[in-house]
Amino acid sequence: MEEKDTRKIHSELIIEVMGTPKEYIVETLEGIIKQIKEEKGVSVIQSKIHDAVEVKDQKEIYTTFSEIEVQTKDVFELSMLMFKYMPAHVEILSPESIEVKNDFLNTLLNEIVRRLHGYDNLARIFEFEKSKLLQEIEKLKKEK
Repeated sequence: MEEKDTRKIHSELIIEVMGTPKEYIVETLEGIIKQIKEEKGVSVIQSKIHDAVEVKDQKEIYTTFSEIEVQTKDVFELSMLMFKYMPAHVEILSPESIEVKNDFLNTLLNEIVRRLHGYDNLARIFEFEKSKLLQEIEKLKKEK
């Protein structure tokens, strides 16, 4: 009898896309699913792309989503999928409980912190650039 790998994680991701034209957002989701299929340590079991619908109160802006059932070799691979593809929802289907060792948790938490620092740095840069642009706009207004 083959021993079952209890570290594998079976889960479902919901990825949403919004934009225009309608066909483009479906193509975008198809591309994302293709990329996920190419990820090391990840198997796509099945995927379904739902019909695109127009966003309420937004002319010609569409939204759709895909349900993607995946199996990852471990929790870390699932976590990396979350960072890379930013799903709207993640549900672990199995196993019901997961044993996590300190070294794994340390690696995962440090990866989260590293990415948060990166996002924080980007936010600071954007805020600084926004401030410079607003100053330039004020200068141009005064020159008129």
